[in-house]
Amino acid sequence: MLPWKRLLRPLAALLLTAAVAVVPAAGVAQANAAPTSGWNDYSCKPSAAHPRPVVLVHGTFANSVDNWLALAPYLKSRDYCVFSLDYGQLPGVPLFHGLGPIDKSAEQLKTFVDKVLAATGAPETDLVGHSQGGLMPRYYLKFLGGAAKVNALVGIAPDNHGTTLSGLTNLLPYFPGIQDLLTTNTPALADQVVGSAFLTKLNEGGDTVPGVKYTVLATQYDEVVTPYRSQFLSGPGVHNVLLQDLCPLDLSEHVAIGLFDRIAFHEVANALDPAHATATTCASAFS
Repeated sequence: MLPWKRLLRPLAALLLTAAVAVVPAAGVAQANAAPTSGWNDYSCKPSAAHPRPVVLVHGTFANSVDNWLALAPYLKSRDYCVFSLDYGQLPGVPLFHGLGPIDKSAEQLKTFVDKVLAATGAPETDLVGHSQGGLMPRYYLKFLGGAAKVNALVGIAPDNHGTTLSGLTNLLPYFPGIQDLLTTNTPALADQVVGSAFLTKLNEGGDTVPGVKYTVLATQYDEVVTPYRSQFLSGPGVHNVLLQDLCPLDLSEHVAIGLFDRIAFHEVANALDPAHATATTCASAFS
């Protein structure tokens, strides 16, 4: 990937941060998410084959619909009860979510999981998250009692140990006020920077909690969560996967791996139902 392309997403993030700072909160109504097709059906009852509902957790700047237009139907077609939530909303910023403080977003996840479990009658759920959506649930598991209600967490390109945004965040000290802008107006971005207070608290004492199975799916072409190996977790019950080890031809970067990469989706299905897992290869793109 050309260097200028690597800068597009980080620069877009900073531009949106600036926009959030100047958009007046009053007079801007939050747009309703587009209706989902086949998921977020609270009458769905988990099958004997797939007894746990799956909760999809979107990434930064995404929402409960656009992040899952491919993966949600993929899982529904395999007879899962699938649900997705919006979290981390900021006043006056419609559609683009995952921007509020991550610990507060984890509280929203806790409430949503309780709602899903009550509706489905299941004792546990499985979580699948993209980017921040793979990181944020770890706070829920570790500090908000989520480990008792979650069987597995699958992180697709999660920034588990933060990101330097290809080194861009190393420049923040040279631009007075930018760090304060990030913290004040888009706290989730500041929380995800390498060395943040949030990440220090989250990772202190180990990456995992007992009783939860963890899977991390990463791509070597990730231009947002860098270096990509920082996504991997250590500890019992962890399965770290680099997509290119399964299919060297897979060129997905940070967005594609979560939005439409069926090789990654096949690994998600394997993580959700390890007893019936099948080998993931380049041919999985057509499965």
